[in-house]
Amino acid sequence: MKLSEIISKLNVQNINRKPIRDDVTIPHAYTCDLLSQVLAGAKKDSIWITIQSHLNIIGVAVMAGIPAIIVCEGHDVPDDVIEKADEEHVALFKSPENAFQLSGKLYECGIR
Repeated sequence: MKLSEIISKLNVQNINRKPIRDDVTIPHAYTCDLLSQVLAGAKKDSIWITIQSHLNIIGVAVMAGIPAIIVCEGHDVPDDVIEKADEEHVALFKSPENAFQLSGKLYECGIR
């Protein structure tokens, strides 16, 4: 599924300051807050759901080949994280919903 379709279906807020590549295909999702587990378990090209909002999430996304992150439960994302996401071309989103709700919606969309 294209990232643009996921954005539309989940009604998440894009918080990047630079344009994102919304034509990227996202075949997988991964929900986890433990960064080392994301590195070990997330598949390349996944969309990652987390409550973490610090700078290290961008580094983990780049290392794991994750093109998009959803920060859930309405957590604020600091400016330096948004700037790094823009620099590394990681699409960054925010949602008031919790990880369980977002994961379920992605599953309903066929994202595994």
